[in-house]
Amino acid sequence: MQTAQTLDVLRKQVAKLRADGSTIGLVPTMGALHEGHLTLVRRAREVCDHVVASIFVNPTQFGPNEDLDAYPRQLLEDAEMLEAEGCALLWAPDAAVMYPQGFVTNISVSGVSEWLCGASRPGHFDGVATVVCKLFNQVLPDSALFGEKDFQQLAVIRAMARDLDLVQPHVHSIIGVPTVREADGLAMSSRNRYLSERDRAAAATLPRAMKHAIGQIENGQSAGSVLAAFEDGLLKAGFSSIDYASLVDSASLAPITTLDGPSARLVVAARIGGTRLIDNMAVG
Repeated sequence: MQTAQTLDVLRKQVAKLRADGSTIGLVPTMGALHEGHLTLVRRAREVCDHVVASIFVNPTQFGPNEDLDAYPRQLLEDAEMLEAEGCALLWAPDAAVMYPQGFVTNISVSGVSEWLCGASRPGHFDGVATVVCKLFNQVLPDSALFGEKDFQQLAVIRAMARDLDLVQPHVHSIIGVPTVREADGLAMSSRNRYLSERDRAAAATLPRAMKHAIGQIENGQSAGSVLAAFEDGLLKAGFSSIDYASLVDSASLAPITTLDGPSARLVVAARIGGTRLIDNMAVG
């Protein structure tokens, strides 16, 4: 596996990978890799000839009181894991490469970014959309793969790529890959390592409570009353606060109260200890 840390080197390495007409799958990450990320790499190898993974802890998607400085960084260990999975190229720029002096551009995706995590993390999705647009332009992948755990992020990226005409010829397909979970059901996340032993045990309440709530909604109970009880149960289990717990349309992410559309999603963000966990599951 080759590693590029400057744009010139990246473009030369990508050109070599494409020289025989091969296709490229891009897996954007912020590092601190786990089985969820590696699943994206494996899926990328299935749909493309070569995989380019990026590791960049993007400062523009962190708010002033969020965990940018504490976010785990382990580039050497991550590179070893990527190489073991057959990744062809690692793109690992620093902030000065990604955002050179004088950088003033910002991409804002209206609508789908404005509620849920967008409401509780102002500016977060602007940072996501901007950096992913840059990654698409830098690598020009045939496919880009993202985990469905960050369901709103995936929706924002798809809207951004559609509206800015990046789907052709930059990225032929944006592929969402189902959430990878621990044995107890907790969605895998780089932030899970922040949890104390006690909080980690309590965190497993989240996916179990979500499945129970989904069953009640699918059986015709009022989403409002079900979610009120759901939030109360999480607080009693040890969660400190609930940012949101909403039943939404899977396409628009607009809140809904009944299962009268083609698909719905239960989306949740909750805090336990000092860690914010997000999750989502299909409903109906």
